[in-house]
Amino acid sequence: MSLSQPILVTGAAGGAQGSTGRVIARMLLDQGLPVRAFVHKVDSRCDELRAKGAEILAGDLLDPAAVQSALHGVKRAYFTYPVAEGLLEASTIFAASARDAGLELIVNNSQFQSTPEAEDFRGLRHAASFRNLQHRLADRIFDWAQVGAVHLQAPPYYENVRALVTRSVVAQDTAFLPWGEGAAVIPLAGAEDVARVATALLTSTTHPTETVYPIVTETPTVHQIIATLSRAIGRPVRYVPITDEQWAQGARERINAHAVDHLSHLWQYFRNGGARDTITDTIRNVTGRPPQTLEEFFRLNVEAFRPAAS
Repeated sequence: MSLSQPILVTGAAGGAQGSTGRVIARMLLDQGLPVRAFVHKVDSRCDELRAKGAEILAGDLLDPAAVQSALHGVKRAYFTYPVAEGLLEASTIFAASARDAGLELIVNNSQFQSTPEAEDFRGLRHAASFRNLQHRLADRIFDWAQVGAVHLQAPPYYENVRALVTRSVVAQDTAFLPWGEGAAVIPLAGAEDVARVATALLTSTTHPTETVYPIVTETPTVHQIIATLSRAIGRPVRYVPITDEQWAQGARERINAHAVDHLSHLWQYFRNGGARDTITDTIRNVTGRPPQTLEEFFRLNVEAFRPAAS
């Protein structure tokens, strides 16, 4: 497997939370590798990548012509799609175009689907949400295309937890979430660690040995998450359970309807004990370094939780 051709990275401008594409593009560029950064639009977020030597290409993953142009001359790619409508269409367009272009490796940013020892691993019947089912179907589309796809199956990111609680913790030292009375298990991983795994796979001189890489760093309860946050920021934080509708009503101001539906069903799944994921060694095995802990993440982001000066 050659590294002379540019590596295509979708989602390279980065989104509001995990931004795995942006982190991967930066890591590849820091290694001196050629990167083609596929972005939805060219804006100031592209300046750093361009300065580091990335080729910037704007386009829509739902536009076959744009995807085909992006894949021209590419042998390896990272695929990610925002939590919005269009995942299955984008996956199909990308997989079909990659097959035509003769790609040898696609690292696909999927979602958690249990772990290999579980009977329902990668199954279609026990998806946590419709979005999660779409990921399971998209994985199969990439497999059927025979483009050397490998799937990173990660749970919610630490960054997602930060986004969910920052405003209320800053204002009231309280986390208002529909996560039940506090005993529900919420599997988690850091987005930067997911990006490190993807980067290691994209830069390997041999094809990855696995097709699926489940990534679960921690499996804390809600109470443990809040206790970890309190310890990291140095002040007590209360957890107050709210209803799904209360949470959705506030969330609709900030995220799209597809994401609200996905997360609402995900919260129900966790409350009902659906998360049976076990901690995996994927990050250490692939990258050679231990994963970031939730407490380390909170400590690195302590300024985000600091109350504004009155």
